Order: sequence, then C-alpha cells, then structure tokens
Amino acid sequence: MKPQVKADLAMILVTLFWGTSYVFMQMGLKDLETFNLIGVRFGIAFILAAALFHKRLRSTNRKTLLHAFVLGALLFGVFATITNGVKSTTASQAGFLVSLTVIFVPLLSILLRNRPEKRVFVGAGLAMIGIGLLTLSAEFRISQGDLLCIAGALFYATHITVTGRWANQSDTIQLGIYQLGFTALLGIVFSFALETPTLPQTTEAWIAVLALSVLCSAIGFVVQTVAQKYTTATHTGVIFSLEPVFAALFAFLVTGETLSVRGYIGAGLVLISVLIAEIDVKSLLRGKQLTKNPTHSS
Repeated sequence: MKPQVKADLAMILVTLFWGTSYVFMQMGLKDLETFNLIGVRFGIAFILAAALFHKRLRSTNRKTLLHAFVLGALLFGVFATITNGVKSTTASQAGFLVSLTVIFVPLLSILLRNRPEKRVFVGAGLAMIGIGLLTLSAEFRISQGDLLCIAGALFYATHITVTGRWANQSDTIQLGIYQLGFTALLGIVFSFALETPTLPQTTEAWIAVLALSVLCSAIGFVVQTVAQKYTTATHTGVIFSLEPVFAALFAFLVTGETLSVRGYIGAGLVLISVLIAEIDVKSLLRGKQLTKNPTHSS
C-alpha cells in the first residue's frame, strides 16, 4: 500500500474520531463544567503523548515552547467556545458549523495579503445560506450555542493559519505535544478561577473524557501531524469535510438525534460549500484530460 493511501486512511480515522467528539463533549458536560472538562481532557492527552514521544522532547528550545504556548492558547479558544456551544445546540449541528473552518482559513489569508481563489468566495456565500437554514429560528434568531460553534471555527482557522506559518520553524511533534499541555494548563487555571474542578464521578463521564483524551486529542493530533507529511493539502481538506457527516451519524446512532428537513438542506449546503472551497475542479479536469491525451517527446 502506498504511503499516501495509508496517510489518507489514517486521516479518515482521525476525522471519524473528531466527528464523535461532539457527542462525547455533551456526555462529559453532564458531570464536569466547561474548563474542567478541557483541563482533564487535554491533561490526559498531554501525558499520554509526552510519554510516547519523551525522547523527542529532550531537545526542546525556547522558541518551540513560545510557539506552542500561542497555539495552545488558540486551541483553548477553540474548545472553550465549542464545548460551551454544544450545551445549547445539537451535536450534528455543531459538527456542520465547526466545518466552516475550511471556509475561514482561506478568507483569513486575505489579512496576510494572499488573495484566495474565486471558488472560496463561492463556497463562503453558499455556506452563509446553509448556516441560515441550519441555525435561524422562525423568529430569525440564532442560538448562543450556534454562535459559539461558529466562533470556534474561526479560532480553529486562526490556529491552522498560525501553525502553517510556524510548522517549518520547530519540530512538529514537539509543537503538537506542548500545545496540548498549554491547552490543559489554561483549562485548569480557568477552572480553578471560575469553577469547582473535580475528576469525573460517573462511568459515562469517564468514558467521554477518555474518548476525548485518547482518541480525539492524543491520537488525533499526533496522527494528523505525521500523516500530513505523506498526503496533500487537498486530500486533507476533503477528508476533513467528512467530520460533520460523521458527527451527524454518530449523534443519530448514540442519541437518536436528527435535524429538521430545513436543517438537513442547510447542512448539505454547508458540506457542499466546504467541498467547493477545497476542490479545484478545473485542475482535476485538466489532469484527467492530460491523462487521456498524453504527449510524448521524441
């Protein structure tokens, strides 16, 4: 099996894990408060990842730690908003809204004076229509949970953009692991300041926390870092667009959660917008045309 095929399969597995995270967050929040859950989740993930790659952490420098702190703070913003968001929206709806990250990443590049391609703007416009159908009530109001999930997507887009600029300046494994540690630290600090921190008290809460820690955080972020060395950005983006599909499927299987007809139409538009933003159809068609009509040099 080719390395890229293995990498793509690994990324599909990671995307499946991330799709389950919304239901697990809802389960964990029955026993733990928001920052408490973040602290425990990422604390366990950091310990596991650091133990697995302890030899790689011996040569850490100050610059890597500084970058990891910034990325950890952004990651904390991602999960502070999303974890609060899933309290007042459905797991499947949260999955589709967070998938807007793929739209926000190229739009943020405008601030870096890198104008995105036209298809990104088409995708963004379609996404706005989809969000309206998915989230607006009959009174044309959007819930606080939906707004928080959209904010989480914006935080995550910023995280991806900054990671892209710094990835070549540090050891990516070190960067990935230390950011988990700083995210956990911020969760613990905020929990002690604003909540009453505790460990999970029920079996259901422990299952949720361990699934989030091991599958969605420790394995998810490490496998993503390694797999992206062997696959393309286009493949990665398209695979990640499956996350809301997995989220909706897992929510249906575990809790019987469904969307309204209008909600499914909106979710479909969001998913299509993500695919439009990620796939360069013209390049694919040109590539197929070249394959059908190869040129030979004498």
